[in-house]
Amino acid sequence: MLELKNVETYYGNIKALKGISLFVGDGEIITLIGANGAGKSTTLMTICGITPARIGDILFEKKSIRSLEPNRIVSLGISQVPEGRRIFPLLTVAENLDMGAFLRNDRAEIQKDLDYVFTLFPILKKRIHQQGGTLSGGEQQMLAISRALMSKPRLLLLDEPSLGLAPLAVQQIFQMIQKINSENKTTILLVEQNAFMALKVAHRGYVMENGTITLEGPAVDLLKDERIKRAYLGL
Repeated sequence: MLELKNVETYYGNIKALKGISLFVGDGEIITLIGANGAGKSTTLMTICGITPARIGDILFEKKSIRSLEPNRIVSLGISQVPEGRRIFPLLTVAENLDMGAFLRNDRAEIQKDLDYVFTLFPILKKRIHQQGGTLSGGEQQMLAISRALMSKPRLLLLDEPSLGLAPLAVQQIFQMIQKINSENKTTILLVEQNAFMALKVAHRGYVMENGTITLEGPAVDLLKDERIKRAYLGL
């Protein structure tokens, strides 16, 4: 579904991504793990067109999206849940979800997707008239994921969904990631510092260090890899 070919991304003269290549198959959960500053979030921002690639190519369903504007990329079926959630704090839950569907005009399908996110996260239905900024951290993450789902993505990009959440909320979020993938047939590219949880739910994984891919393989194999255990799992 998605392929990055020798992608280089810069911030000014600083090379953040140094020729990375990866692919995401239709229906997979792929995780990208690594330390802070490794280039994980930059990879997602590059896919979305926020920090465009200077060199290389990005293919979505075999067509290049490298030069497209972010809104056009969303309309093709790619949506991101950014690090730190980035909901609209002064808008209600309902209004945040409406913003997720901003590019759509299929009202009947929008209602179906709204019903679906309320089955995933029933607490949001109870909070529907509450301002987003008054929700707990876990509820805000649920809202951020739901807002992205309202754009009806085929590929969902998740950036640190467990960041700053209590352990119970972390468990709930990862359960929902698996559910969205299996029930809604949504392909997921997951960036996560909680390497153990990320690899537990993923089909395959990539390890990033200093803007490069240093290791890749089936998630079950990466969980057993001694290098991963020492560097990321505390074992």
